[in-house]
Amino acid sequence: MGIIEVPVVIVGGGPAGIATAGCLNKLKISNIVLERDDCHASLWRKRAYDRLKLHLGKDFCTLPHYPFPSDFPNFVPRVDFLRYIDSYIAHFGIAINYNRFVDSAFIDESSGKWRIHVNNKCSGAAEIYAAEFLVVATGENSEEYIPKIDGLESYEGEHMHCSKYLNGRDMYGKNVLVVGCGNSGMEIAYDLSNWGAYTSIVVRSPVHYFSKEMVFAGMLMLKHLKVEKVDKMLVFMSKMKYGDMSKYGLKRPKEGPFALKIKGGATPTIDVGCIKKIKKGKIKVFPGISSIKKGTVVKFVDGQHAHFDAIIFATGYKTNVLKWLKDYKELFNENGMPKPCYPNHWKGEHGIYSAGFSRRGLEGISFDAKKIANDINMTLNSRVDF
Repeated sequence: MGIIEVPVVIVGGGPAGIATAGCLNKLKISNIVLERDDCHASLWRKRAYDRLKLHLGKDFCTLPHYPFPSDFPNFVPRVDFLRYIDSYIAHFGIAINYNRFVDSAFIDESSGKWRIHVNNKCSGAAEIYAAEFLVVATGENSEEYIPKIDGLESYEGEHMHCSKYLNGRDMYGKNVLVVGCGNSGMEIAYDLSNWGAYTSIVVRSPVHYFSKEMVFAGMLMLKHLKVEKVDKMLVFMSKMKYGDMSKYGLKRPKEGPFALKIKGGATPTIDVGCIKKIKKGKIKVFPGISSIKKGTVVKFVDGQHAHFDAIIFATGYKTNVLKWLKDYKELFNENGMPKPCYPNHWKGEHGIYSAGFSRRGLEGISFDAKKIANDINMTLNSRVDF
């Protein structure tokens, strides 16, 4: 079996891996992207609901060195974002090996290089790559996460992770429970209600909620004002627009939205119309689930219980880094996330990097990609004899 030698191996063909490859290609540094699926950006292409749009304005979501087309709307729909990704790959001539499942990656002590063992899912052949630099770009959203709930295994209705949800066409007239009040949960609940489902949503923790315009204004203000000032202004605007939602089951966190985000906490929820439906009683709010009883009866922590034909878990994702990365302890912790905090999270020792793990969306991905490419370029240039 021959070993494929390449200076940089990037594991993951999502926006983080693609952005890093684009930056490296701009610097004329050879690299290869290994993607386990049969397409790039598979989370956007295969595991996203129909009405999804970028939740921030396009100016905050560009990949490095390549702005969105001027005729794209400010909040870019999923299909247009995929067009942009395709164009980015073509523009920078990015090389992606699809259907490559990485079994393991470790440092070869004899050569000092990273040795990446890969299964080619099309041919069934094993492949080995050797690289001086390894970029972990599988990101925060690699595997669906569904919490353990007592009785879920015996639930007789339909249940799925939100990555399997496209639209509510088949949910008309059904009692549907959405678990999770982040952007996906709120938007899916809104979509279900529009399709005629009797919709409920689980809101376990306090949550910030704003219109897209508020968040866009907040992002602009952050360029000139301190986080604390912007947070106060955003919360004031939210209260003016939505009023006191605590009687409907929605409580705001004590800490401001951007302060929480900077700490790596929850992203503020951008309201697409769900709050209005909650106020009108079209969407009912429940607290956390305690258990599932009698086939389709869900019991909640406050003692309420109700029957649901379907449950959709908008409960996020987890990383899969620790399943394949063997020499990880210099950079990643036991949860598969970088040990160093932002902005120092992107680099470890022995030529390992992480892209797309900052919890800062596409803007964070762009930051990582440029930092990684420039660091690799500086390392290589330092060896040139003048």
